[in-house]
Amino acid sequence: MCGIVGIFDVQGQREINRKLLSDMNEVQFHRGPDEGGLHTEPGLGLAHRRLSIIDLSSGQQPMLSDDESVVLTYNGEIYNFPALRKELEQMGYRFKTHCDTEVVLNGWQAWGEDCVDKFRGMFAFAVWDRQKQSLFLARDRLGIKPLFYAELKNGQFIFASELKALKVHPDFPKALEPTAIEEYFGFGYVPDPKTIYKNVYKLEPGYKLTLKRGQKNYQPVRYWDVRFKERQYGSEMEVAEDLMERFEEAVKIRMMADVSLGAFLSGGVDSSGVVAMMAKNSQNPVNTCSISFGDPKFNESQFAQMVAERYHTAHRIEQVDPDDFHLVSALAGIYDEPYADSSALPTYRVCELAKKQVTVVLSGDGGDENLAGYRRYRWHTYEDRMRAILPDALRKPLFGFLGRVYPKADWAPKIFRAKSTFESIARDSLEGYFHSISVNSNAIRSDLFSQGLKSDLQNYQAVEVFRRHYASAPSDNAQSLVQYLDIKTYLPGDILTKVDRASMAHALEVRVPLLDHELVEWIATLPPDLKLKNREGKYIFKKGLEPYLPNDILYRPKMGFAVPLGSWFKGPLKQQVRDSLLGETMADSGLFDQAFLKKMVDQHQSGLRDYSAPIWSLLMFESFLQQNQ
Repeated sequence: MCGIVGIFDVQGQREINRKLLSDMNEVQFHRGPDEGGLHTEPGLGLAHRRLSIIDLSSGQQPMLSDDESVVLTYNGEIYNFPALRKELEQMGYRFKTHCDTEVVLNGWQAWGEDCVDKFRGMFAFAVWDRQKQSLFLARDRLGIKPLFYAELKNGQFIFASELKALKVHPDFPKALEPTAIEEYFGFGYVPDPKTIYKNVYKLEPGYKLTLKRGQKNYQPVRYWDVRFKERQYGSEMEVAEDLMERFEEAVKIRMMADVSLGAFLSGGVDSSGVVAMMAKNSQNPVNTCSISFGDPKFNESQFAQMVAERYHTAHRIEQVDPDDFHLVSALAGIYDEPYADSSALPTYRVCELAKKQVTVVLSGDGGDENLAGYRRYRWHTYEDRMRAILPDALRKPLFGFLGRVYPKADWAPKIFRAKSTFESIARDSLEGYFHSISVNSNAIRSDLFSQGLKSDLQNYQAVEVFRRHYASAPSDNAQSLVQYLDIKTYLPGDILTKVDRASMAHALEVRVPLLDHELVEWIATLPPDLKLKNREGKYIFKKGLEPYLPNDILYRPKMGFAVPLGSWFKGPLKQQVRDSLLGETMADSGLFDQAFLKKMVDQHQSGLRDYSAPIWSLLMFESFLQQNQ
């Protein structure tokens, strides 16, 4: 895995500041500590940091074509590169290395922009074609690898794997984007294509972008989308067997590496399935690692151990301090923009542990979005059935009233916390789903934001992110629709962002077989009730894994990485929360209602309300503001 950087003069051929390019590149040293390279010519600078995985002795970047008319800087892995290499050799292209980088380079020369349709893997890359005087950028279909860009007022276009590299440029625009602030406090992250900064963007998953010198207007173009077009297959057993064959193949092609390789093993269904397939295709014990927690409510280590023993893996486990809050202040520097998923803390630790053993790991990320594993999908389908039964004229006032009068019972068992459900049913389907996943509700954001920020927003609301994707959604099935929305937002904006930054902070490459685009496309055609059936998420996946994993793994309640925020904010982080949220940085920003901030902190720390998630999102935002000064 690697880091890429570029500076392109859109207006002419002014000299590129080589030291600046180098400084931008070196700030991403952690992404590629093995090698670094620069290429400059009039009006263009490309740079690269390399984490060597395949063909360790060659494949240096930026890489030039034989005739030196094309230059590539590339981050990722193309898993079908051996087959593409053969195809290109038959077309007359010659190869000097054994790495996938040269396949991307020659693939551009052979197929132009359509080369992305050939690549099976994770990638973000830029190609400079001197003959066409064009710069081409592309990002993989699911957004596993990141790519940020901005056009500066001086006429330069800059791009990089991480925002921190762009921020090195002296002309980087540091003004915040109000709608991105609204989206962050709604979703807990800034969804693609925005960043927290005005006029700075992420290239969206499955998009490509072409710039030509002298061209003023350019727009990213979508080259791929997942289509939930249901097809009829055979029996459940036949579908489960077919799924396992495809899953095994997706795992197998990701086991190619010239360095040590292993897997995250949490003890959940997805990571356990990955390990089972790796063990089936490996002559040596699979390297696995997991972290444990002292609190049994969050500790899955016994289940990870069960899988490790079954497949005789070389398993490594470390217990995380239940008060491991020392990373809190470091997260802003890792993520570069506000990011409020608290599981970033244990994810950082498990990547730290994995790096002690291996350089490449396979993970089980993507299974929940692909195969309807989240409980919220079940609740959303229930709520949508209620919406279909009751006419709007009755449903909205009735459930709106129930939502207003029902007490906010944060302390009660979940079965008695009906307020949020009532509020969701009172809304339309999209607004209801947004309400169910939002970190801060519409009401909280309304109380939280200052009048100045509200004026800047001009009534814009974060749910518009969903509406934009809904306009091109390939299904009207309630379950498939919210899966599609999550694949477009939560998956790249939260899950894959978390894993990329946490792993790259340790120069660790993470591969994601459940996000193999061919597998994703096939799963999307399965009937929804094979994914979520009788309250069982990932139903057909679990059926297929029954020969490989015990029922104690497959059919136990879902856990995930959880962090005891509520107790932290009342205990060891009590003063830090008060100092951060009620201090000068937040007040000087002019973005928040100071009285409501104080009310929120006081009520949480007194035990009157549980504001754990909102306070965490604010704490991360304040840390970002400190970094951005």
